[in-house]
Amino acid sequence: MEYQLHTLQNGIRVLYHPAQSIVSHSCLMINAGARDETPEQEGLAHFIEHLLFKETSRRNTSQILNRLELVGADLNAYTTKEYTCIHASFLNQHLERTIDLFEDIVFHSTFPDEEIEKERGVILDEIASYLDQPEEAVQDDFESLLFKGHPLGGNILGTINTVKKISKIDIKSFIDKNYNTSQIIFAVSGNYDFKRLIKLFEKYFSHIPANNNTKNRKRPAQNPASTQRESKAISQTHCVIGTQAYPSSHPKKSGLLLVNNLLGGMGMSSRLNLEIREKYGIAYTIESNYIPFTDTGLFTIYFGTDSEKAERAIKLVNKELKKLRENKLGTVQLHQAKQKFTGQIVLAEENRMNLIISMAKSLMDFNHIDSLEDVINKINAVTADDALEISNEILDANQLTTLMFEPTD
Repeated sequence: MEYQLHTLQNGIRVLYHPAQSIVSHSCLMINAGARDETPEQEGLAHFIEHLLFKETSRRNTSQILNRLELVGADLNAYTTKEYTCIHASFLNQHLERTIDLFEDIVFHSTFPDEEIEKERGVILDEIASYLDQPEEAVQDDFESLLFKGHPLGGNILGTINTVKKISKIDIKSFIDKNYNTSQIIFAVSGNYDFKRLIKLFEKYFSHIPANNNTKNRKRPAQNPASTQRESKAISQTHCVIGTQAYPSSHPKKSGLLLVNNLLGGMGMSSRLNLEIREKYGIAYTIESNYIPFTDTGLFTIYFGTDSEKAERAIKLVNKELKKLRENKLGTVQLHQAKQKFTGQIVLAEENRMNLIISMAKSLMDFNHIDSLEDVINKINAVTADDALEISNEILDANQLTTLMFEPTD
């Protein structure tokens, strides 16, 4: 995977991926997310992400939003448990506009009191909307259960109580502590001369003072497996089954990604979808997911179904997990699983925004970026014995936690 890298004296890095297109995709990745909050600050990283678009020392809200949208560009942002990401897609000639805006909103936002109060109301509405979507709420509540007592268990949006209490002091303190220049990456995929790109980057970012505060992230403990049922004013049962899994640097990560894709990943041909939706017609949506963090991981299976079908769905899920734990994949099965997964990976590279964000995250986590060939080689190196061992380590019925949202009577 072709790319070039430049680091400023303050530690901020620029990552360039050349692409023969008139459209560029760019992101500014900050290694600061929901897990860096205290329990009393839950939702703070996400709150700040919203406020970055409100006012700077040079621009008001309208000027910030129009800076790129008036030239047909798309500007957005998101917050995860570990990162804050601002991203934009634009015609190549608007690169300087984008660099200028990113630098302005990240390093010169003023957080006026009236904007804090307006955005507080917006986020409280967002929380209310999320609570009306049990398929999303059950996922977040499951993480709170699995990572109980640890910041990874916090809700990215925060709670009504914590969001109401967030102050300007909290905002500025979080940024000072967590927006470390050595853990900020500006990445762009487009058709540029790298030297010109570096000149623009240095023009807007070289004057930023170095800030290299040390993060104090702690690995979560492995809480005992449990089963919890909650009654909700909903029409279906929503269920999540899962456990902690391998971190992003673990040598078995590629193997678990492959096993997850086979079990309940993308497409209609996953084992869970074929067995539970296609064969028995029990659930409209059933899927599994594996999300690696820097020091742990999250493996989950989700489905939603009618209440009277829920217990049968759980039995069928356990049946599929047992197959993976007890039956080694045959040569043809393993080949097909690899072929499907690597094909999906290659096709995903066509989405250049996702690609440049993935490259920035890889550089942040590992200080290097695997080529597409490297990624595929790691997948193809997974053996049937590896898949069996991984299945027994991660899909052990005795260590799986279950959370169910059930309709009230």
